[in-house]
Amino acid sequence: MAHLLGAEALSLEFPTRKVFDSVSLGIDEGDRIGIVGRNGDGKSSLLGMLAGLRRPDSGRVTVRGGVRVGVLGQADTLDDDETVGHAVVGDAPEHEWAGDARVRDVIAGLIADLLWEARLGSLSVGQRRRVALARLLAGDHDVLALDEPTNHLDVEAIAWLAAHLKSRWPANGGGLLMVTHDRWILDEVCTTTWEVHDRIVEPFEGGYAAYILQRVERDRQAAATEARRQNLARKELAWLRRGAPARTSKPKFRIDAANALIADVPAVRDTVQLQSLAVSRLGKDVVDILDASVAYGDRTVLHDVEWRIAPGERTGILGVNGAGKSTLLGLIEGSIAPSAGRVKRGKTVKVAKLTQQLDELAAFDADPVRVVLAGLRTTYTLGTGSRAQELTPSALLERLGFESAQLSTPVKDLSGGQQRRLQLLLILLDQPNVLILDEPTNDLDTDMLAALEDLLDSWPGTLIVVSHDRYFLERVTDQQYAILGGRLRHLPGGVDEYLRLRDAESSSRAPSSSSADDDAAGLTGAGLMGAGLTGAERRAAQKEVASIERRLAKLTGEVEGLHARMAEHDQGDYTGLARLTDRLREVEDEQGTLEERWLELSDLLD
Repeated sequence: MAHLLGAEALSLEFPTRKVFDSVSLGIDEGDRIGIVGRNGDGKSSLLGMLAGLRRPDSGRVTVRGGVRVGVLGQADTLDDDETVGHAVVGDAPEHEWAGDARVRDVIAGLIADLLWEARLGSLSVGQRRRVALARLLAGDHDVLALDEPTNHLDVEAIAWLAAHLKSRWPANGGGLLMVTHDRWILDEVCTTTWEVHDRIVEPFEGGYAAYILQRVERDRQAAATEARRQNLARKELAWLRRGAPARTSKPKFRIDAANALIADVPAVRDTVQLQSLAVSRLGKDVVDILDASVAYGDRTVLHDVEWRIAPGERTGILGVNGAGKSTLLGLIEGSIAPSAGRVKRGKTVKVAKLTQQLDELAAFDADPVRVVLAGLRTTYTLGTGSRAQELTPSALLERLGFESAQLSTPVKDLSGGQQRRLQLLLILLDQPNVLILDEPTNDLDTDMLAALEDLLDSWPGTLIVVSHDRYFLERVTDQQYAILGGRLRHLPGGVDEYLRLRDAESSSRAPSSSSADDDAAGLTGAGLMGAGLTGAERRAAQKEVASIERRLAKLTGEVEGLHARMAEHDQGDYTGLARLTDRLREVEDEQGTLEERWLELSDLLD
C-alpha cells in the first residue's frame, strides 16, 4: 500500500503548555482515519500540521510527490459576494463539471435545495457549511483533511457524507483525515482511529466501537489509573455491544473477550425505576398535545399533532431545518400557543430547555464559576434507589469535565464546550421534571459526550431531544419521532426509517418517466398510507407481500443454521467466528428491513 504523507518527530508548544512531543505517524492509500480526543488536546493543531497549514516547532511533515491535500477548516472563509455555483465549480464550463459523475453526486447530495446563482451572503450558517464542503469534495484532491465536517449538517446530509466518503476511498487510492465528535460517522466511515492525548497520538484499528473496546482493554491492563474515565468507557462499550449500533458495527476483535469485559456492566438505564420515579415527581399527566396545529400567517407549520407525552418518556425528534421542530418544542414548553387544537399540561410539570444559544450565561460573564455556583442550590440528587448520590454543584461540575482550577475562571473566558456544560448544570440544579435539549452536543468532544450521556442515564424525568448527532440521539432516547410534511410521525425503525421516508418523499416529488414508475412510487413510503389503491396497485402490493414472506422464511432458516454452525464452530478460530457473526448480522438486518416493508404494505392493503 503506497504511502501518501507522513510526520516525523513533530513537536508543538504554546506559551502555556506543550501540545505534542515527538509524534511520528503516517497515512497510506485507502486510509480513512478519525481523530478523537478531549477539547484542547490538539486535534485541530495536528490536522493543521499534517495539511501544511501550521508549522511544527520541530520535526517535519513529508508529502509524496504529486499528492494534493484538500482542507475543510472550522472557520467560514467563503466570500459573501460569490454565488453558490461559482463557489463549488469555479469558472469550469458547464459541460465539464456536469459530465463528472462525482461532481454531480456532490451537488445533488449537499446543495440541491440551493439556488445556483444565490449570493453566499444570503445563506444561513448551515447552508454556507454545505457549500464549503461541496466545494472541497468537488475538487481534485488525493487526501482530504476535514475538521468537524458534520457541524451544522442535518441527519440526511451526514448520512450522504458518510456514503460518499466510503465510496470515494479506497476507490481512488487517496486518503482521509477527519476530526469529529460525531461517533456515528466515525464508526460508519473510519478504518483507523487516532486518539490525541497527553502530548501523543495513539492509533487504534477500526472505527469508534473498535476504539472504545481497545481503550477499555488498555485502561484495564494499566491497572485502572484513570478509574472514572474507564467506567464511562465500559458503560459506553455496553451500549455499543447491546444497543442499536452493535447491529452495524463490525469490530475485528475476539467476541468472547468483548463479552467478558461487559459481563458485569448493567444496562445503561434502569428504565423501570426511572419511570417509577418520574411518575412520583410528575404524576400521570405530563403534556398532552391534542389535535394541535400551528400557523404563521398563511403558512401552516404543524398539522393535527396528537401526542400524549408520558412521565419518564425519552424521545428524539427528527426533521429537516424549517420542518417545525422548534415550533413543536414551543408547544411543549408553552412559549407557543396552537392555532387550532389544544395543549394540556400536568399541574406539577416544570419544563426546562437547553437552547442552542448561551444567553442564560450572559448575566454571569464577568463572574468566576465558583461565584455562579455560590448562588445555586447546595446539592443535586443523581441516580435512583440504592445508587442515588447527593452531589454538590462542584462535584457535579467535575462530572462534567471541569477541573478545580477552572472554578476561578470568569464565565466569559470559558471555552464553548465549557460554557455549554455550565449552561446544562444551571438547568439541572433547578430540578426540572421535563427537560428539552435542543442540539446539546455542540462544542463537546467524544469523552464529554459520554459523560453527558452518563449523567442523563440517571436523570429521572421526561426527556425530549432534538439533535443531528445520530449516535447521541439513539444513545439517550428510547424512541424517535419525525416531523414530515408538517405532521408528527412515530418511527419504530428509528433514524434508518426516517432516512428511508425522506428518500421516498424526495422520490415522490421527482417527475417519473413512465406509468410503471408511477405505480412503483405509489407503493413507497407514506404517500398512499390510508388512500385507496387501484386494482393494479393492489395486485402489485399483494405480489410483493407474497415475495417478502417467501424470502423471510428462507432467512429464518438461514439464521437458525448460522446459530447452529456458531455453536459447533471451533471457539479458538476467531476469524471464522467473526465471518459467521458478520453474516448473521447481515441476515438479521435484511430480516428487519423486509419486516418493516411487509408492515407498510399490510397497512396499504387493510
